[in-house]
Amino acid sequence: MQTRTLGQGGLQVSAIGLGCMGLSYGYGPATDAADGIRLIRAAFERGVTFFDSAEAYGPFVNEELLGEAVAPFRDRVVLATKFGFVDGVVSKGLDSRPAHIRAVAEAALKRLKTDRIDLFYQHRVDPNVPIEDVAGTVRDLIAEGKVGHFGLSEAGAQTIRRAHAVQPVAALQSEYSLWWREPEQTVLPVLDELGIGFVPFSPLGRGFLTGAIDAHTTFDKSDFRNVVPRFSEENRQANAGLVAVLGQLAQAKGVSRAQIAIAWLLAQQPWIVPIPGTTKLHRLEENIGAAAVALSADDLDAIEQALQTIAIVGDRYPAHLQQRVDR
Repeated sequence: MQTRTLGQGGLQVSAIGLGCMGLSYGYGPATDAADGIRLIRAAFERGVTFFDSAEAYGPFVNEELLGEAVAPFRDRVVLATKFGFVDGVVSKGLDSRPAHIRAVAEAALKRLKTDRIDLFYQHRVDPNVPIEDVAGTVRDLIAEGKVGHFGLSEAGAQTIRRAHAVQPVAALQSEYSLWWREPEQTVLPVLDELGIGFVPFSPLGRGFLTGAIDAHTTFDKSDFRNVVPRFSEENRQANAGLVAVLGQLAQAKGVSRAQIAIAWLLAQQPWIVPIPGTTKLHRLEENIGAAAVALSADDLDAIEQALQTIAIVGDRYPAHLQQRVDR
């Protein structure tokens, strides 16, 4: 697989990474550990060198799974993880105090079975801790050799600028896809200006863009999508037009909807690295195959024109979580 560079510090990763969250958290019961390890290793065998985790995924078990999976080839991959929640539990609220960041780093190093975290993200911006203090703490961890690069997640333009002035930001991770394009308004121009990479999570709209989910789909009771407004039955029905258009475009190219969606992201900028997640080998191979899908200027124009006729309905987070997204 081709590689891409995140940030000006030369962090090289595969053009498509693997988001590991869904193996342990968020989308129903956790995958069996042995199956998760096999999937991560299968991704590496197919050219993926960029793996994304967080202490909050589980909490903790996802990092442990990833550390076990990559142990045989640790020095050939880039590991990303995150700090920023009390005890690693999202519902307990935010905590990016310097002492807490250090504690999370030390614990993550043990769980990942490594001596360094290649990319350490602040999971969500903590309004109670100046971003300069956060960036300064990660800067110190970098100087100590415990962290390679600094990242932010769901941060707004001004926060990115302030953090970058203290410690260069290698990457911003935020949701970005054909059905969530808000980053284009203010964030992507800042990243371009400052030389910061972009790592879109949920590049397939939490599965919706694949066409595998419709108004009649039922989710496991522990699946996060049950509380996401965009995934209400009514809104899934309203957004079906986007899936239909993707199907037409995919059929014309002889590829899948997922591959069109990921290829579209790759075509936006050379410093964009999507991290689709999956628990299934055939989906992993399908997602990786998007790296070989070339979209011409005409293809991109056709996608743009088609999307202009479609209004996406529903918020991407319930109200209490939407408040945590920095503007």
